[in-house]
Amino acid sequence: MKAIGYQQSLPADDPHSLLDIELPDPTPGPRDLLVEVRAISVNPVDTKIRMRVQPEAGGHQVLGWDVAGVVRSVGSGVSLFKPGDEVFYAGALDRPGANSELHLVDERIVGRKPATLGYADAAALPLTSITAWELLFERLQIDEGKQDRDQRLLVIGAAGGVGSILTQLARQLTGLQVIGTASRSDTQAWVRELGAHEVIDHSQPLAAELQRLDITDVTHVASLTHTDVHLPQIVEALRPQGRLALIDDPASLDIGLLKRKSLSLHWEFMYTRSLYQTPDMIAQHQLLNRVAELIDSGVLRTTLGEHYGTINAENLRRAHAFIESGKAKGKIVLEGF
Repeated sequence: MKAIGYQQSLPADDPHSLLDIELPDPTPGPRDLLVEVRAISVNPVDTKIRMRVQPEAGGHQVLGWDVAGVVRSVGSGVSLFKPGDEVFYAGALDRPGANSELHLVDERIVGRKPATLGYADAAALPLTSITAWELLFERLQIDEGKQDRDQRLLVIGAAGGVGSILTQLARQLTGLQVIGTASRSDTQAWVRELGAHEVIDHSQPLAAELQRLDITDVTHVASLTHTDVHLPQIVEALRPQGRLALIDDPASLDIGLLKRKSLSLHWEFMYTRSLYQTPDMIAQHQLLNRVAELIDSGVLRTTLGEHYGTINAENLRRAHAFIESGKAKGKIVLEGF
């Protein structure tokens, strides 16, 4: 099968940073689906692993953890899907990635593809939807329902992949007042379009930006980027006994700042369930199916931002470079081999 992999960590603009390769077709294990990959999207995790993880000598590492495709065959223990089913999923961090024509995935972390979306639009959703859902409803413990509980959510980095779906979930499924941050006029317009009640500029002091809107405090913060830079402003903005959840990887974080206000800190990592084979691993199957229902009913929309064409090494190198620029709006998707 065709695949794209790398043999050494190199800058994205180096022609050897990602390579077109041929690999043997994989064989499914008992709980596995063998999926024909129709479309993929690119996430910051792809670029981080490319630069931090060295493949074994002489081998290739295949990246990619967002897929929309069709089930070709199933393992002996599979009960949730059958050949021919259209699916979407984000895969597992400790297995080969999906930048390949065929891919193996455990059925418990796979959802049915939204019927109203093509493969490219569907591929934009799984990883960020799982991350946003778990962050909002499990880490921050927000209740579904439109009741006004005098709660306000600040989403730092609302125009990115996770922010684009988190903003929608919070606006459509909860009674939160949603304040998103974005620093450019086009990304600020995008965040408003996704449903944020207010948009502020995270290149400015956050507390001052909130005060400009007569917002005295927020009860919850979803910090999706540069948490260490924003932490003093986050603490200032949070109401006493508020909650902070983050997904990025700051080199250090002064959590002592949280003590005076009795703030709680939560870290979201969507691969935890698959890495540890947790008893509730199937929750990701269930939430992806729920996202598909919300898409098909018109409550949520795809977060596809850019379509980069065919799945090959050249186009993936361009996608990685754009992700690393920090200027991406929504998700970058590639389709077909």
